[in-house]
Amino acid sequence: MSAPNKSGWKPEMNASGDGMHANGSDGPVTATGNRALMLEEPLLFEIGHMDETGVDLPDPRSDASNRLGGFDRSEPIGLPALKEGEAVRHYTRLSRQNYAIDLGLFPLGSCTMKHNPRLNEKVARMPGFADVHPLQPVDTVRGALEVVNELAHWLIELTGMHGVAMSPKAGAHGELCGMLCIRAALEARGDARKVVLCPESAHGTNPATAAFAGYQTEDIPADKDGRVDLAALKARLGPDVAAVMITNPNTCGLFERDMKAISDAVHAAGGYVYCDGANFNAIVGKVRPGDLGVDAMHINLHKTFSTPHGGGGPGSGPVVLSEALAPFGPLPFTAKTKDGVVHLVEEENAAEFDHTQAFGRMTAFHGQMGMFTRALTYILSHGADGLAQVAEDAVLNANYILRSLEDLLDAPFGPSGPCMHEALFSDAEFGGGLSTLDLAKGLIDEGYHPMTVYFPLVVHGAMLVEPTETESKHSLDQFITAFRNVAERAKAGDDALKQAPYYAPRRRLDETQAARKPVLAWNDPNLS
Repeated sequence: MSAPNKSGWKPEMNASGDGMHANGSDGPVTATGNRALMLEEPLLFEIGHMDETGVDLPDPRSDASNRLGGFDRSEPIGLPALKEGEAVRHYTRLSRQNYAIDLGLFPLGSCTMKHNPRLNEKVARMPGFADVHPLQPVDTVRGALEVVNELAHWLIELTGMHGVAMSPKAGAHGELCGMLCIRAALEARGDARKVVLCPESAHGTNPATAAFAGYQTEDIPADKDGRVDLAALKARLGPDVAAVMITNPNTCGLFERDMKAISDAVHAAGGYVYCDGANFNAIVGKVRPGDLGVDAMHINLHKTFSTPHGGGGPGSGPVVLSEALAPFGPLPFTAKTKDGVVHLVEEENAAEFDHTQAFGRMTAFHGQMGMFTRALTYILSHGADGLAQVAEDAVLNANYILRSLEDLLDAPFGPSGPCMHEALFSDAEFGGGLSTLDLAKGLIDEGYHPMTVYFPLVVHGAMLVEPTETESKHSLDQFITAFRNVAERAKAGDDALKQAPYYAPRRRLDETQAARKPVLAWNDPNLS
């Protein structure tokens, strides 16, 4: 047994008392719990001390209570304090246990985890962009408004739409924006439709968004090829259907070949078409959704135009709108007049720009400037031919993975033709009671973040892999080798996979209990 450190934490022991590292792997135990350069790092509460700090602060003034309006603390906050060096080491060590796109391929299906060009970051950090504040007078941010307007122009151009709402902060936020535009358009004509149709192959957030916007949702089945059953959709259309929320390419990784026929049928029935643009990366520069009859579509800037997921703050999900819905788009937005001046259109000047039917606002301010700057940089640096190649390479890479693994893994829609941006597999042929989760955990031991698991729901035991366009053939071959190795073990019923991962900083969690009853410290009998 090794001695505990000053915080009381000590490396874990196995049942026999022999050495076992905190990650559960075999080998002689070390006094620290470290395993060479795999450093063991306790929680802040275990290494920090309430009586230490790396910052000297003056004692509070005697009138602090009056100045704080009664919100001053009456007792210590109880947070652990660390010296500066300790804090830096703590978070650096934690960062070494995290997987990131800068370390390797991130195969999450439907998430489009691709490389973020450093040029984008450099431009976003220019003082004129990084230091802009939403409360500045409009006259002092004309350049920033020009950037927003330029990006808006290209989003409209690339999608073949009529207008765009730039303020939504993420994909689901954009979905809500599009549905609120549809609701406003229906209310403007006195039409009280209450049903939104959501195909089984659509993104899982779609029915939740429709319900949040006040609609009832109904499923539309997929056909045997994994696409929307057009006949079933047409049979359900009627005067109560407000819209169809469709994802194209869909979450089975397939392009909806009947998209124009779907839009025509919905419009003939008096409804609108919302397209989930999360997978726009697969068709950017190749297909314009507006030409397919789409009325509203959000665009995840991080997925298609390579801005970081979240970007250190809110993300960005602009919504492009058809001519029918553009008048109802939210405020604010930018507009360029004939004299070339870009204006910020808000409530006080909406009439001047013929935009008095806006349903309201999505955010307090104007959107995520850092994301706008990065996305525009990406678009301009690629150009039209470069953006088309983005889609082509993303589709090529996904099909390379699909065809390299379909001889070993069940690929339910492999016969449906080429996939788009992602390859879909299932655990249908696994032996020994093994499942998708076991393969996913085995991939961690191979040095990869697992693919998306158990989604889409139309495939039992789904494994959804999206390599994106930024991966080289070398990195794809390495991933395929690792995937095949674990898949072969799963098909053979290798029980060892049920305990994977073995080499990660932590062994497999009971994920249900971890969510419901998290244990926040080791060796603490008072925590359960």
